Amino acid sequence: MSAISVGQAVILGVVEGVTEFLPVSSTGHLKIAEGLMDIPVDDKSVVGFSAVIQVGAIAAVLVYFFKDIKRIVSAWFRGLANREERYHHDYKFAWWVIAATIPIVLVGLAAKPLIDGPLASLWVVAGSLIVGSGVMWCADQMGRHKRGEDDTSFKDAMWVGCSQILALLFPGFSRSGATMSTALVLDLDRVAATRLSFFLGIPALTGAGIYELKDALGAGVGAAPLAVGTIVSFIVAYASIAWLLKFVAKHSFNAFVIYRIVIGVALLGLLGTGVLNA
Repeated sequence: MSAISVGQAVILGVVEGVTEFLPVSSTGHLKIAEGLMDIPVDDKSVVGFSAVIQVGAIAAVLVYFFKDIKRIVSAWFRGLANREERYHHDYKFAWWVIAATIPIVLVGLAAKPLIDGPLASLWVVAGSLIVGSGVMWCADQMGRHKRGEDDTSFKDAMWVGCSQILALLFPGFSRSGATMSTALVLDLDRVAATRLSFFLGIPALTGAGIYELKDALGAGVGAAPLAVGTIVSFIVAYASIAWLLKFVAKHSFNAFVIYRIVIGVALLGLLGTGVLNA
């Protein structure tokens, strides 16, 4: 019998799609939703399921930014064949994304027992939600928001790429929150920070989904729930991306900061009263 039903997969797909790119922690929200539905958050197949349905959200990024991605990939291939093309910003950016993904891959492989075990606790999620809120608020206040996407450098990509490790080790911190906060500290404007977060998430999250697929299928989650969760995640994530880009163009991240604190405190209350099992 599947560890996750098709109905539960729909709910988790919606949660993943809404939260993957908002700086509120998709992993944290998935674990909370799983806990409320009495799905064991540290079960190997459940951890795998969560990683696999992220591929649906990543597919939404690929579709939404298809023209940008096509331009960057084309510039990369042209640069491989033509020395003069290597001075183009898009060619350099493609290499930066590749290089900035390496740290999270190495840490993810080395720390997998911790990530799937003790760090999967809802206590960690609650604490990370609250602490991450403080980091995000400080970053938004400190940043001068004066640099656009064309002003990004290799150093920016590496710092932002490495910040993904925080969300990997502390579910609840939020990959989007960590990357956007780092980009803001580096003085990128909110739209540039958001778009950079999207592009850096593509290889990391796609790789994680492919890597975890064998665990999700082999350890107790059926193919139907996986397919349904991934499709729902794609549809909802596409709408979420469009909304977020419009929102950050005119607003600060304060609404997300407040929301994260409220959810974090509420989660602590649910855990402390025994309503949820960590």
